Amino acid sequence: MNNKTKLLECKAVSLGYDSRTIIENLNFCVCEGDYLCIVGENGSGKSTLMRTVLGLQPPLSGEISYLGGLKKNEIGYLPQQTPVQKDFPAQVREIVLSGCQGRCGFRPFYNKKEKTLAAESMERMGITHLSKRCYRELSGGQQQRVLLARALCATGKILLLDEPVAGLDPKVTADMYEMINSLNKKDGITVIMISHDLQSALSYATHILHIGKNIMFGSKEEYLSSDLGKTFTLGLGGEQ
Repeated sequence: MNNKTKLLECKAVSLGYDSRTIIENLNFCVCEGDYLCIVGENGSGKSTLMRTVLGLQPPLSGEISYLGGLKKNEIGYLPQQTPVQKDFPAQVREIVLSGCQGRCGFRPFYNKKEKTLAAESMERMGITHLSKRCYRELSGGQQQRVLLARALCATGKILLLDEPVAGLDPKVTADMYEMINSLNKKDGITVIMISHDLQSALSYATHILHIGKNIMFGSKEEYLSSDLGKTFTLGLGGEQ
């Protein structure tokens, strides 16, 4: 292991619903500056893992530790969008500001610092000019930038991204990947991303967590040289 500070660690974790186990004995850790991509077959439990890490559901067994001063409410999250969410009738600025809710405590309003943070997040995502636009009127790529700006309001340390480029055209997809990579490399924000786009995941990732019938966690190089990695990456672009 390296000398970087650990932010998140899963030890002997089992995940599932109503006592039905999807994943057993999951062990991995995430350190400051890592770019972890979670891959695996459909239905293998990737989104369940995200929800468990966020504290939205408990693990069936095992332990998830938040380290390095990280708190659950300091994790920025970009979920998969549903049609209802895409049609949300709110101003862009309001949605981005809502990412500061975890900082408000019991205050029923946003303070100057939080409003400044929201403005800075919109500027980083290149959406300042959209601040007064209605979210439902934006393109898919613009909506994802809004949600990423919202996630940045919640964290300065770690982002959890669930299929952040799903449904986007190739040009917008490439731009989104570059934006996420810049947040990781230039801003030092740790990234955990679920992706079916294995080719792009391997372009940016430092580590891979493969879940399903077989589980493997390691550096990108370790994954690519493993039997599991070789089998899964055979014919990139196939069904994953």
